[in-house]
Amino acid sequence: MSLSKLLTNKTRQLPLPAVLSSLNPRSGHTKLTSFLKSLLASSKGDWSRSRTTLFPTRATSTHQTSFVRNGFFHDRHLQTHTILFNDIRGLHTATVNRQQESQKDNDDKDKKNKDPKDEDKIQALIVKALMWTAVAYMVVSIIAFALPSSNQPELVRWVSWNEFVHHMLAKGEVEEIVAKPDSELVTIILHEGAVIKNRKVENNIYHMRVADIGKFEVKLRAAEDRLGIRPDSRVPVVYDRMAETFTKLLVPLLILLIAFRLMRSKSFKNAINLDSFMQMGKARFTLVDPKSRGKGVRFEDVAGLKEAKQEVLEFVDYLKRPEFYKQLGAKVPRGALLLGPPGCGKTLLAKAVATEAGVPFLSMNGSEFIEMIGGLGAARVRDLFKEAKKRIPCIIYIDEIDAIGRKRSGTAGAQTDGSGGELEQTLNQLLVEMDGMATKEGVLLLASTNRADVLDRALLRPGRFDRHILIDLPTLQERKEIFEQHMKSVRLELTPSEYSKRMAQLTPGFSGADIANVCNEAALYAARGNKKSVGKDDLEYALERVVGGTEKRTKVMSPHERTVVAYHECGHAIVGWMLETTDALLKITIVPRTNHALGFAAYLPSDQKLHSKEELFERMCMALGGRVAESLTFNRVTSGAQNDLEKVTKMAYAQIRQLGMSENVGLLSFDDAETSTGTKKPYSKRLSALMDVEARQLVAQAYLKTEEVLQRNKDKLEKLAVELLKKETLNYDQVEAIIGPPPFGKKRLIGPEEFEAGVNDQAGNPPKPSSDSTEQPQSQTEDGNQAMQRAAKTNCTRIVSAVDAY
Repeated sequence: MSLSKLLTNKTRQLPLPAVLSSLNPRSGHTKLTSFLKSLLASSKGDWSRSRTTLFPTRATSTHQTSFVRNGFFHDRHLQTHTILFNDIRGLHTATVNRQQESQKDNDDKDKKNKDPKDEDKIQALIVKALMWTAVAYMVVSIIAFALPSSNQPELVRWVSWNEFVHHMLAKGEVEEIVAKPDSELVTIILHEGAVIKNRKVENNIYHMRVADIGKFEVKLRAAEDRLGIRPDSRVPVVYDRMAETFTKLLVPLLILLIAFRLMRSKSFKNAINLDSFMQMGKARFTLVDPKSRGKGVRFEDVAGLKEAKQEVLEFVDYLKRPEFYKQLGAKVPRGALLLGPPGCGKTLLAKAVATEAGVPFLSMNGSEFIEMIGGLGAARVRDLFKEAKKRIPCIIYIDEIDAIGRKRSGTAGAQTDGSGGELEQTLNQLLVEMDGMATKEGVLLLASTNRADVLDRALLRPGRFDRHILIDLPTLQERKEIFEQHMKSVRLELTPSEYSKRMAQLTPGFSGADIANVCNEAALYAARGNKKSVGKDDLEYALERVVGGTEKRTKVMSPHERTVVAYHECGHAIVGWMLETTDALLKITIVPRTNHALGFAAYLPSDQKLHSKEELFERMCMALGGRVAESLTFNRVTSGAQNDLEKVTKMAYAQIRQLGMSENVGLLSFDDAETSTGTKKPYSKRLSALMDVEARQLVAQAYLKTEEVLQRNKDKLEKLAVELLKKETLNYDQVEAIIGPPPFGKKRLIGPEEFEAGVNDQAGNPPKPSSDSTEQPQSQTEDGNQAMQRAAKTNCTRIVSAVDAY
């Protein structure tokens, strides 16, 4: 007998010796049993014959009472007995509590183990309910197709044959008859507003039983003949067979069976997990933990972008020292927008901020907000800012924000493809979260885009994106730093500084991504040749491959085509060589390329931002050099100059329509978006015709100028073409040795000895404008340069493109 049974009703009235003798030695209470037995042996009186119970049913009124029902006790014995009772009761209570707690834990475990099964059962019940609902719908549909329903009064109006003939057919009230051969039933459809028995009927559908429906139409035509109805006025009969009805229901029935099969599959049950629907509105952001500092990109890894890094560093410094700024009364901007062409380092700069900010960094792409289900974009914006507010201070970064920040309907440049509703809802939620009633300080928004022209004005205003940080194409000094940064991971023959100067000169207009591609292509080309290090030739090959494509020597040209291409490219080179403001020649080649070019002449343009009318005119002449050379040499032209003519046309219209360089048109400027096809032009047809005339005259003047230059230097054209046919590729020094130096001085952008001076001027001593130069706003200068670049359609360093394939 265990100690836990001492308090049961059966043992409460047993004498103490009987209780002690009934205790089980294996129950774990041997020490207590020994103690009780020793106490019994040392006690006075005959306990064995005593009928005293171990636990009295009622406690005594006072400690002095020595009489207890059915037995006499000494006070000391009573106190000892009471103490033993309390000890045993406490031990039993603790044991019971432990058992109850253990039972509760087991119940909790069972409940947890049952939870997944319960969820599966709930999902199974939902699937079954949907399934049976669909089955019931199909059954009802079949019955509705097969039989007329008694709940529809218009379908249960029956008529006899005589009523049909005399009151409907004879009166000309029948519009159509639908015969159902499977059920020997005919449905009579009357005209709208039909009058039967001098009474206008409300329901125009009646039914009639037919004994032999196969002869119904013959019987009907006979009745029409008796009534004198003309053949062209006879009632049409349409047969509606049950097989056709079931054929219509067969496709949805098969779909239903396939759906039932899928619902019973385990993969489908996992796919319709209810939790997945709850997670659809959650923002799928990437969290950069501040504890992981030092593992990502740092500011020192971002070459160039000195001004942009300075502005972004203020955000990081504010998050590190907020008290310093608050003492000065300064407020950190709510957001910063990184603008610039693709590949210039916007995302790279954001990665550096994530690494060095020391606060949580939540990153998300703009395309991840919008889904096919409506309302998810706004829900994910709310959830993103909700998670950010839990981690204040923190930074939110949205890459390619133009995916959700486009102009709303009713404004220029708005979406017109029908998807504006969801985009507007997402944009409105973003505007409210950035600067609304529930906006909190400590959440900074960083975003990047290369389409700032399509963003909504409300998104760009102060209070939301206070700072617009322009990350433009790198300058000469920045290209040098970027080359050195990327060359650190490339095994070179010399130090990176030995190559970076020259490569920076050869790559004006290159972005950071283009420079990284050049370095990688150089390493791949060196690996192709089993070289142990990358040298000058590898870098020049990589640059040529990025600009003009890979050489395709397997492409065979006929001798005549090869000669035409040689004179065409030499025409470009001679005109550019003899004019004053054209760029320096880098190389000419007649080796075919993989970009469908049969040859090209590459030039080294400068980094200048301002271009005069004379410079643009001479560039047009240089572009026409190939066409004029073909005409003078062969007395006919080919299709190879098609791309050159496109560039000349665009440059001519840019000068007249955008840059205000035409005296007859005047100082007017119209943007490309305003003059594109399909839009209403902001000028009259008369002015448009004048622009066409001016552009045609400008191109004609450039052609005459080019023809004059080549006529004077026809002997040099012959020499250069013959040498190019022999060597296939000529560089600047070889051209100079063949036809002599340029008449207006050596055409070099920056010589090696002038490089350091040019860098110093760019870094701290910019040249001052001349006294007679007029001031021009920076925005206008940039717009004019962009217009010229769009008109010229240059590809990095190549101003005059390759000869296109014939």
